[in-house]
Amino acid sequence: MRAVARMDRLILHIDLDCFYAAVEARDNPDYKNKPLIVGADPKGGEGRGVVSTCSYEARKFGIHSAMPISKAYRLCPDAIFVRPNFNKYKEASDRVMEIIQGYSLIFQRGGIDEAYLDVSENCSNFKQAKSIAEQIQEEIYDKIGVTCSIGCAPTKSIAKIASDYNKPNGITVIEPEDINHFLENMDITKIPGIGKKTKKYYNEKGINKIGDILSTPLPKMIELFGKYGKWVWEVAHGLDKRPVNEYHNRKSISKERTFHQDIDDFNDIFINLETLNDRIHKKLQQDNISYRTITIKIRFEGFETFTRSKSLSYPIQDKQQAMGIVTELLEEFSNKKRKIRLVGIKFSNLLQNETTKQTTLLNYVY
Repeated sequence: MRAVARMDRLILHIDLDCFYAAVEARDNPDYKNKPLIVGADPKGGEGRGVVSTCSYEARKFGIHSAMPISKAYRLCPDAIFVRPNFNKYKEASDRVMEIIQGYSLIFQRGGIDEAYLDVSENCSNFKQAKSIAEQIQEEIYDKIGVTCSIGCAPTKSIAKIASDYNKPNGITVIEPEDINHFLENMDITKIPGIGKKTKKYYNEKGINKIGDILSTPLPKMIELFGKYGKWVWEVAHGLDKRPVNEYHNRKSISKERTFHQDIDDFNDIFINLETLNDRIHKKLQQDNISYRTITIKIRFEGFETFTRSKSLSYPIQDKQQAMGIVTELLEEFSNKKRKIRLVGIKFSNLLQNETTKQTTLLNYVY
């Protein structure tokens, strides 16, 4: 017998369509309905950096977010290339979020271009929830000038999957009795958290479609994949119980630096990591956020990328201690005689509005 989804929640996931590109096209009518790429300067195909986002017209050429800008240029040299203006995008995003929050007190911002809304208290059925979704779409377009796609479902995870189903400017409603049919033929990467690397591991075990998860008993999923097997099984069966809550809206905070030219001077690399660490900690202190896990990212020439992490048993907010851990993680790569293209730092396992432990000598015993 298959599990039955909870029926007492009506959750919307609002996803702004190609947000950066949409804001640029809003402000520059000549960009509309054309291949538009927001990202680094392509420099005639020799540029460094990546695509931040692109319009749907650009996606028809195979271009996507995080693609090297040089490859995007080769795929579509006639595209319009625009450098990102994050202050403008943040302003537009803040105005969008203000609109969304007007429809329910139970709101969670999922990033600059997405949000969740629990409208269970406002609506008694999915028809009413869809009506709210239509009002949100209309108000965002009228006031901000961009479109969004909205998924409506009994859980956050299925609402998120649904918002991606009918883009752009679509609304997809998935009621509890329709969940299995909606999901069964989808690739498992549609489940939030399953990426390309994880997908290979599931495929090796015979799990290719979400329907394979639906037909696998829970004990077998746990046997094959551990606690995460339980999580994806619950998502597929509409049993994701996570609440819509602003407290849970961010899992990590990170910054990266792509060098204009590959470098091999580890003193320069250290200085850049130190700068990134300082910048992140300004934000952490501002928002009173502590963390338990520190990760560094190293990308060598040729795009070979490594990450290394260290987790503490308690949350901290201490840039000196964090830099000590970064230095420790960096040591592994100090003797490699290869140039480096990119470095980054990420802090995860975040805690907000918690009392951060005071640093003592014992804290430095990692």
